[in-house]
Amino acid sequence: MGVSFEQARRDGPAPEIAPVPTAGSKGMSLKFEIQPATNPTSEKERAARLVDPGFGRIFTDHMAVVRYNQAKGWQGARVESRANFPLDPAAAVLHYAQEIFEGLKAYKRDDGGVNLFRPDANARRFHNSAERMAMAPLPEPVFIEAVEQLVRIDRAWMPGGDGSLYLRPFMIASEVFLGVKPSAEYIFAVIASPVGSYFKGGPAPVSIWVSENYTRAAIGGTGAVKCGGNYAASLRAQAEAIDHGCDQVVFLDAVERRYIEELGGMNVFFVFDDGSLLTPPLGTILPGITRDSIIALAKDSGARVREEAYTIDQWRADAASGELKEAFACGTAAVISPIGKVCSANGDFLISGGAAGPVAMGLRKKLVDIQYGRAADPHNWIRKVL
Repeated sequence: MGVSFEQARRDGPAPEIAPVPTAGSKGMSLKFEIQPATNPTSEKERAARLVDPGFGRIFTDHMAVVRYNQAKGWQGARVESRANFPLDPAAAVLHYAQEIFEGLKAYKRDDGGVNLFRPDANARRFHNSAERMAMAPLPEPVFIEAVEQLVRIDRAWMPGGDGSLYLRPFMIASEVFLGVKPSAEYIFAVIASPVGSYFKGGPAPVSIWVSENYTRAAIGGTGAVKCGGNYAASLRAQAEAIDHGCDQVVFLDAVERRYIEELGGMNVFFVFDDGSLLTPPLGTILPGITRDSIIALAKDSGARVREEAYTIDQWRADAASGELKEAFACGTAAVISPIGKVCSANGDFLISGGAAGPVAMGLRKKLVDIQYGRAADPHNWIRKVL
């Protein structure tokens, strides 16, 4: 439990309560100062690391940083050498978890240029996350410029083939105080990590565990916010899934414990024998950008897409009857992961014999081809950085 204001008054002056920052300069832009690393990774060492980068283990030479304080607003935008932050032990993020993040990728085109996929959507969601967490909303143009500047300076870290440059924008509360209130100071930063193909040899169907002991979000909570606390809350359930021999966990709603919500870090879709798709409605789940893109592409192909509640019992029954043909999860990292097996305390069941289905794989190819510039972009999702 946090320090109460009554206790703070007994122990000393009560902390000044900063007003919750508002959207304010949503369209404001900043000029970034570029400070190249004085000792960047050598070309030879970089090439060796890019042979098999894995996911999220290797990082580029630079980071973009912008700072905020209540008196001056957003300031000091620059790209500099990637380094540790000097962080006071009483920094608000360490005690009250005011923290948000995003995830997006930069893709190398066949002509050597670089694409970003829907960075405006990430910027908008980041802005909305900040408002929900009572943090200073970052102007969306600043978010996009920070991402683009980092991609430009670290473009040599772009892997070839099906690899990409994973970008992690994040913001933390940095004010030094103990007392439950919104911070008056924040650090926004973007770091980059070269990543290889998420699946070696093509997407393989995953098995998932239905969590009946843990929930991830509830109405009025932070399920629709990309904050670290949501993911921390999913880790115990994910560990339970691993203990049962599964790859991932799927959560049920917090009220009735019947309705499918999402996986630990991915949205979920169901494909039926009439060609229609169903995905759980927004509200308590993350509004995934990949999710939104899949809905658009499916509709482009003439498929009916329903955003409706769907129970675990119905999932089991539809899989048994053959009415359900496919199920898949989606997110930035893996794009689309077919679901082959569902496990629970009430028994297991297969979907489409445990194999990847044509609808999931077809949608995945359409989306990936747009991201890499191999196909037309009818929705203007691509932003060319280089």
